[in-house]
Amino acid sequence: APGFDVTVVDFSRRAPRTDFEIQVALDRAGYSPGSIDGMSGPQTQAAVVAFQHRNGLPVTGAVDAATRKALTLESAAMVTRTVSTNDLARLERMGRTWTEKSKQSALAYESLLEMFAEQHHCSMRYLAKVNPTVTWGGIAAGTVLKVPHTALPLPAVNAELIHIQLAQRTLDVYDGATNLVARFPCSIATRVDKRPVGRLEITAIAEEANYTFDPARFPDSPEARAGGGKLIIPPGPNNPVGTTWLSLSRDGYGIHGTPDPEKVGRTTSLGCFRLSNWNVGRLARMVKVGTTVLVE
Repeated sequence: APGFDVTVVDFSRRAPRTDFEIQVALDRAGYSPGSIDGMSGPQTQAAVVAFQHRNGLPVTGAVDAATRKALTLESAAMVTRTVSTNDLARLERMGRTWTEKSKQSALAYESLLEMFAEQHHCSMRYLAKVNPTVTWGGIAAGTVLKVPHTALPLPAVNAELIHIQLAQRTLDVYDGATNLVARFPCSIATRVDKRPVGRLEITAIAEEANYTFDPARFPDSPEARAGGGKLIIPPGPNNPVGTTWLSLSRDGYGIHGTPDPEKVGRTTSLGCFRLSNWNVGRLARMVKVGTTVLVE
């Protein structure tokens, strides 16, 4: 997070005690529980399974004593962050039509709640819950907030294989020694015939990716009814492909981010594979052009 401004409380290294702390520890290790919300659901359990597999633990999906010990927190899971004038200056109202969006310089965050939730890998509902006295619509610079402490770099990874499992809606990363080094929840296509299966590869990596709006694909839009042409939608976290696009060796398909991280892990896409913006950004730093992507 730009200008990440924390006051770290006194903290002694220890195992996580709550579902929230388990989610933070998993996220730090590269096994994403999805949007952190303090509740252990299917995405958290899938992350636990991957973590146990990587660390030679019994693969149960349950956080037993041995798993808690392996997930030991090196620093506090919850810290404070002070709202800055720069944070507030980055907010921008998003156009409501594709034409309006195409004229913006960027599709930035619309609210501080949205910005901080994404930068700290948590749901907006959870962030509001742990800051119950904050009036988010009128928040001022200098306000001190509680946030999950996820602003830590992942260990360096050179991905040899990306493995997407459609039934589980997960994206796994393996290194050259066949170690399962990361797992991210993943959305897949709603229509079965739009789900690419087989061996693909990364053909291009675009951070700060723009999006080409084709009115033919959105027949109910004002642009389609007016007979307008294609539009280039500028980059930003609220871009339809999120912040990052990884092209695949099948025309029109890719792995990309999303402005709706709460929907990750569902059958909601037109064909591509969607990750939260923070996870697709992590993935982009692991892969290179030519990295194999196996979809099963």
